[in-house]
Amino acid sequence: MLLERYVRSRLSNASCEERQTLTGLLDLPDPELADYLFGHIPATEPHMARLVAAIRDTRVGEYR
Repeated sequence: MLLERYVRSRLSNASCEERQTLTGLLDLPDPELADYLFGHIPATEPHMARLVAAIRDTRVGEYR
């Protein structure tokens, strides 16, 4: 749900860098991806941390 809301509400306006970061995020092993998205551990790279925060901050009301 987190990723779907983000993709539907923000991906079309995402920068090239943000799209590349999303690709990198999705390439992570599932346990690491889940840890980042559910806030169990922080992303260590600044651009990844910003993207994870954006994904987590995408509100249900922004779902289109």
